[in-house]
Amino acid sequence: MTMRSAALAVTLVLLVADAHAETPATQAAFGPFGLDLAAQDKSVRPGDDFYRYANGHWLGTQHIPADRSEWGTFDALSEKSSERVRKLIQELPADAPAGSLARKVGDYYRAFLDEKAINAAGLKPAESVFEAIAAARSYQDLATLMGRPDLGLESPIGFGIGVDEKNPDRYLVSVDQAGLGLPDRDYYLKTDAKSQTIRDQYRAHLAKMLGLAGDSDVDAKAEQILELETRIAECHWPRAKLRDRDLTYNLRTFKDLELLAPAFPWRDFFGPATLLDRKDFDVGQPDAIEKLAKLFTTTPVSVWQTYLKAHYLDESAAVLPKAFDEESFDFFRRKLGGQQEQRPRWKRAVSAVNGALGEAVGQLYVQTYFPPAAKVQALELVENLRKAYELRFESVPWMSTATRKAAEEKLAAFRTKIGYPDEWRDYATLTVRPDDALGNKVRASVFEWNREVKRIDQPTDRDEWDMTPQTINAYYNPTFNEVVFPAAILQPPFFDPKADAAVNYGAIGGIIGHEMGHGFDDQGAKSDAKGVLHTWWLPEDTAAFKTLVDKLAAQYDTYEAAGLHLNGHLTLGENIGDLSGVTVAYEAYHLSLHGKVAPVLKGLTGDQRFFLAWAQGWRELIREEALRNQVLTDPHSPTPFRVNGVVRNVDAWYSAFHVHPGDKLYLSPEDRVHIW
Repeated sequence: MTMRSAALAVTLVLLVADAHAETPATQAAFGPFGLDLAAQDKSVRPGDDFYRYANGHWLGTQHIPADRSEWGTFDALSEKSSERVRKLIQELPADAPAGSLARKVGDYYRAFLDEKAINAAGLKPAESVFEAIAAARSYQDLATLMGRPDLGLESPIGFGIGVDEKNPDRYLVSVDQAGLGLPDRDYYLKTDAKSQTIRDQYRAHLAKMLGLAGDSDVDAKAEQILELETRIAECHWPRAKLRDRDLTYNLRTFKDLELLAPAFPWRDFFGPATLLDRKDFDVGQPDAIEKLAKLFTTTPVSVWQTYLKAHYLDESAAVLPKAFDEESFDFFRRKLGGQQEQRPRWKRAVSAVNGALGEAVGQLYVQTYFPPAAKVQALELVENLRKAYELRFESVPWMSTATRKAAEEKLAAFRTKIGYPDEWRDYATLTVRPDDALGNKVRASVFEWNREVKRIDQPTDRDEWDMTPQTINAYYNPTFNEVVFPAAILQPPFFDPKADAAVNYGAIGGIIGHEMGHGFDDQGAKSDAKGVLHTWWLPEDTAAFKTLVDKLAAQYDTYEAAGLHLNGHLTLGENIGDLSGVTVAYEAYHLSLHGKVAPVLKGLTGDQRFFLAWAQGWRELIREEALRNQVLTDPHSPTPFRVNGVVRNVDAWYSAFHVHPGDKLYLSPEDRVHIW
């Protein structure tokens, strides 16, 4: 998950009267005031394992559904969102006017659901793609295929359109490393037994997919693909390095690209995507791109053809005959993720519609499930967190006056988006057919690409959202300096108007603080108040900050999960976000009390309720395979460390739960990391 002025009000709308700020609600979604008290395991000392103290009974009595790799708060809300969207779609009239949003959403959903029609069509809908791949005779032909938006083929070099990080008012074409079938380069390069087993399984999977498509000599072809992808992986930057925004911003002209890799057919590559007239490109990993371009022209055309076909089959498996769908699930979900059963078709249909027509569905969602009052309440909460950040900036000892002033200007410039966009995406030019699942997928992809290309020379759209309203998530966007909270995350247990203040601040307050904290983490802090990527901190402040966050990274390096050590620098931004979010939300909570003492409810003080709310928001069960994948590839730490790794650095937690030397989570005051 991307969880992301001095006169501002410090009182929530949902907690308008000070006298009622800590009054327990009678109808909170969880327990008497918003906490799941039955989830705790009080046999565990909070200072030894706060995550299990808050969630131990829940962890010991819940189970992961067979169609999931993990199960926790976010997953439960995601299921709820899917069920709501399914109901909304099913209520749409099947005879809605042709071309209407209702008709397009319904037809997309019905086409994906129609397994009988998909199976009956066989591979016929994909024949034109296979024929185009088979007809390639040169590297120019291959580059043309890889650049065609209507084919969506994999490529060792990828491109896309995004916002220029050093000029957020314009769009820019980015060029980045790509081309792997497994989740990350480490899956190809690590030499442990588990990694070797996964590669063996992947090789067998590739052979199976090609065999289902009628290819011969599939074992040899699968071996060729694995060898090629291993060489691609050797060119790739590691994920921790990819986080460094200074390293991944490299403005180049088209001529520069040709000089960087003169043998690569750039004109053939960009031509089908109508990008040949671009003056500038952001080359994410120049040396990797140079190596990948050389690899492209030294690998036989026939090997690339097999590679393209195998990747196309995997990418399209969900809308190909059942045998392809099942085999793709067996490897990517079962073997890599530990998921025991395929998700019901309707759930995957909902996901497909959300991906293709997400804002069309979002309009229906917010009309039914997001009352206007919730948006007002959430905005007030954000403003209270903003005030708390301002106060924290004033108190940190390591920041100079000049940098503090610039940080406060950036904080004041934060734009907040709550619930849903003010203007909805126009899907008028997207054609959807009720009997063409694969075609719908292709047309949706082309529609999105054409939308991006059409506006590339226009000013950037700062009102655009990167998530749909029905998404259980949030994010911070550094180039627009904005925090965004979709409607679906603003519900219990994260946000409950009937819960007490401590719970709301510990849950959604911590998440809001997390996303705002990304504006001041090791990478988000590289953009100024206008979103421009450049150095705006004084050197001594940068050095002091680096000392603090390196210390935090070192803490996380010591944590282990799935037999692997966490990579503290890969997860650094999210860990900073968590620590900042909890620290600042705690400050905001106490601001809301206006100096009053919070009551004790069910034996819990206000501070205890605050920290328990944070901990219970992150409870999760996860399969071993999925956990391994997370440790290797995900910038978010596993959930136990999003709790235990954070609270042990917060002084107030020690006081709230009487944590002392000898407790396993105890850190001496000088070892605790205090950033904000």
